[in-house]
Amino acid sequence: MYRFTPLLLATAVTANAGDIDKPAALSALQESNSVLIDVRTEQEHAEGALPGAKRIETAELSERIGSVAPDKDAPIVLYCRSGRRSSAAQDLLQELGYSRVINAGAYDDLKTVVQYP
Repeated sequence: MYRFTPLLLATAVTANAGDIDKPAALSALQESNSVLIDVRTEQEHAEGALPGAKRIETAELSERIGSVAPDKDAPIVLYCRSGRRSSAAQDLLQELGYSRVINAGAYDDLKTVVQYP
């Protein structure tokens, strides 16, 4: 389970599809059935990643998501380098019928607020 800095959790933002919503992402990661997906390249992932994240580049997502997240109602949290690829991945997963897809934005921003036990 992840722990987070309280200030970020207290900041609520209304998000539209594709928008970065870190508070919603951090809240979703508290759920035991959440799936964390890193849509960055292999090289970016090798430079650092959040523990437990599954790396699936956006181009491979439609082919591989079923094996990583078979429950279309489970929270799926996406991140990338800047938030742009995770936004595209969010749109794709929503088109595939996933109901709780959240764009968490940039890895560099997340690694500063996600604390590990």
